[in-house]
Order: sequence, then C-alpha cells, then structure tokens
Amino acid sequence: MVRLALYQPDIPQNMGTILRLGACLSVPIDVIGPTGFDLSDRALRRSGMDYVQKTDLTRHISYQHFLDKYQAASIRLILTTTKTDVAYTDFSYRSDDIILLGRESAGVPAHVVQTVDASVTIPMAQNVRSLNIAIAGAMIIGEALRQTKGLTHS
Repeated sequence: MVRLALYQPDIPQNMGTILRLGACLSVPIDVIGPTGFDLSDRALRRSGMDYVQKTDLTRHISYQHFLDKYQAASIRLILTTTKTDVAYTDFSYRSDDIILLGRESAGVPAHVVQTVDASVTIPMAQNVRSLNIAIAGAMIIGEALRQTKGLTHS
C-alpha cells in the first residue's frame, strides 16, 4: 500500500487533515519528528484529531530512524516539491512507494533531498508559492492510489 510521510510537520491542523485522509482512504501515515507540536496520543485527542485511532500511524523520532525502517525494504521514497519539473500525474507510482511531504515552513533540507528516489511536483500558476501541504498530499496520494488500484470501497 502506498504510504504518506510527513517530514517534521509544524502545523497540527494540517496533520489532522492528513490523518483524516489516511483513515478515509486506508493510507498509512508516517510522521517524522521532531514536530512543531506535541504529538502524543493525548495531545492529538485533545486537539480533536479523533481520526488518529482509525489511522495506521507510525511515528519516527528522526529522519534517520525513518530511513532505517524503510531503506532495507528497497521501498521508493518520492518527494513532493516545487523544485522539479516532473508532474505528479506523469510519474509511474508503485504500490510500495512512500510519498514524502516536506515541512510546511521550509520543505526538506538538502540531506533529505539526497536520499529520495524521485521528486514530483504539482504544476501551478506562476507567481504563487505552493499549495497547502494537506491538499498537495491528497492530490498526489489520490493519483498514486488511482494508478496502483489502491482505491477501495468498503
């Protein structure tokens, strides 16, 4: 199953939206710390993120911890970024890909870019910075699920 990974998220509301997306589409979510907010189960429940119990959520204390878990399995890591010309709709996804979303305030650092297998972007109008991370994640995971026949009806 295609997964979504959030690199050091700093806006809890966006993470809540992504957790809801994961629960509704049966997409596992990886959160790579440190985060810009309290990520404990208690804090997530208190902030109204009741979808956390319905989401396959894996927390990682660092990017290296995340890499250690998945690199041994030869899983592709696909970065979403504004710094590539590869449109997300032109990329061929596999069912074991992990779609990596960067930090809302800063994307991902160069050392993370060097570890990914591919990068994709959402083509946008000129003179705009980027989409909200949760919207971008939904668009890209939707395309990946469509291509890999991962959309299910329960």
